[in-house]
Amino acid sequence: MYAAAFIFEPGTYDDRFHALDADIEAAAVANPGYLGRETWRSEDGVRYNATYYWTDLEALKTFSSHPQHLEAKRNYQRWYKGFHIVISEVIRSYGDGALAHITPNSRSTLSGTHA
Repeated sequence: MYAAAFIFEPGTYDDRFHALDADIEAAAVANPGYLGRETWRSEDGVRYNATYYWTDLEALKTFSSHPQHLEAKRNYQRWYKGFHIVISEVIRSYGDGALAHITPNSRSTLSGTHA
């Protein structure tokens, strides 16, 4: 499983941004390897983090080469003050089971270890 964290500071959004954003979201959801996303905002409200989860790297690559996504990448300076992307392989995900999450809870497979 992979996670792609899109960390950004928003600028000014226009009609083209909103249309592309909707198309990109639809493309992600239509991708069979898409597991879901979660978004966070910094305490001061300046930065956002949208983390997308994918079954494998191929699904992530397919999404990142979608035509509307490529258009948004070419024009990001119109809508964002800046961005940073972190691609990570999810090695393990676990918790106490009280919170549902996109990633599976693998604690039961750790055989008592919490590494």
